[in-house]
Amino acid sequence: MLPATVKTPRFNHRPFRGKPLKEAASTTVACKDVGYCISFKGVIQLLSVLFVFFFTAINKVVAQQDSFDIVKYTPLKGWKKDVKEYLTSYSSTDAKTGGWCVISIVKSTVSKGSIETDFDSEWNEFVVRSYEAKDPPQTDSVHEADGWKIKSGGGKFIYNKANAMALLTTMSGYDRCVSIVATTNSQQYIDAIQNFLSSLDLKKPPVAPRGKVTQVSNALSNNTGGKKSAFAFTTTNWDDGWVSVEKEDWVEITKGNIRILLHYKHPQADAYNSDLMAGEKNAWNILVAPRYSAAANMNFKPHFSWQSIEFADADLTEASTGKKMYVVFFKKHYSNGSGTHLEFIAPDRPTFEKEFGTYNSEETWDKVERMAGYNRFAIGAADLGGTWTNNFSGMTQYVNAYTGASAGADTHASAQKFEFGANNTYKWDIGVASGFVGSIKFQSAKANGKYTVVNPWQIDFSEMEGKPKSFNAYFSCSKDARVLWLQDKSYGGYDAFGKAN
Repeated sequence: MLPATVKTPRFNHRPFRGKPLKEAASTTVACKDVGYCISFKGVIQLLSVLFVFFFTAINKVVAQQDSFDIVKYTPLKGWKKDVKEYLTSYSSTDAKTGGWCVISIVKSTVSKGSIETDFDSEWNEFVVRSYEAKDPPQTDSVHEADGWKIKSGGGKFIYNKANAMALLTTMSGYDRCVSIVATTNSQQYIDAIQNFLSSLDLKKPPVAPRGKVTQVSNALSNNTGGKKSAFAFTTTNWDDGWVSVEKEDWVEITKGNIRILLHYKHPQADAYNSDLMAGEKNAWNILVAPRYSAAANMNFKPHFSWQSIEFADADLTEASTGKKMYVVFFKKHYSNGSGTHLEFIAPDRPTFEKEFGTYNSEETWDKVERMAGYNRFAIGAADLGGTWTNNFSGMTQYVNAYTGASAGADTHASAQKFEFGANNTYKWDIGVASGFVGSIKFQSAKANGKYTVVNPWQIDFSEMEGKPKSFNAYFSCSKDARVLWLQDKSYGGYDAFGKAN
């Protein structure tokens, strides 16, 4: 058995509720100093497995034997498997040497926007807080393959008054982030860790398809019933047949006889409520109920999790038309506090299930959640004038789930600004301060030049950080405002910008 203090990850927002591990009969370790046993050369060997990992993942010739979330892998023979809702772990011990190793696949989450930010967050979550590692990790350079960015790092921590090692491999792409955590006290497990990583294959999560647009001089003429807007595009025609239209209180998505309302943030409907059921009913009463005159077969079925689900459905009578409708109300509460209320309106339940899957299942949640990505509208050449900024600051305070004691705080502050002027000129600057409190890092940069709206989904800048930059771009709609989303095509995820003037 594993010694009592050997842990699989225990996260405050992803609680590990496994049984306590029993004390081993012997606490002898394979080497007195894992820093010697697993030398820096060994660390680099582990980090370089990324090349092997994605070469084998893309050119796989052996069928995968098991999977968890979006990760497929070859199980480790003879290792003990432990499956939880939020992670799957494999562990092994050697009674003769006292060596042990735990490898965990952690369920994917929404990416925080870049591989660097994802890795730093995952390291603090899975290594610093789970294993109380004190030193910063030795990291490998970022690699890319098949739409994923990969970063790996390793460092020592103290276990049972002796050195042990944690290795984190984080993969970011398609708006998702997933990590593998390996911990060990012995060099004898390096090959097993390497073999496990080299067997990995990642399933690409579904993402919203690219929209097609036709520019018009009067945006309203391109969307019957749409919101009058100063922006060039208020309709997006998607490749899969869905059509998004900006409205006063929501974005309306339609295909065939199904309508979806992506409700804008509402201060009362989206207010935090520790009682998930009460919060769900409150949101229903504010956003849904006023438009219907009668209800039958109403069900509220919230699902409690580290990313909880609101799910409700009913047979309703539309007040304005008298038509009977089947309505599903859904929201996923992401760990960063975001989430969108979606209202699905269909003639009946079978019509809904034909499009989105079995009633109130994880498969359905994934397809339903994906529709929140259809709040995307193209960029017009005249839409950008003025200053757009993503000034942001925040702090996450962590508390030990068992003792209530403070477990530290993670802080982030950034101020990135684009000033779009006459004749396609721009000024850009950024300042960032982020990290675990006590080891905050500061960075800044600025540039100016000419920008070009290459197409409705792309903006090119003549110079940024010493070279030309190209960004994917789109708008999302909110109540009485738009958010500009920019993604550096060479690196990272999307950043959100609000208009300052």
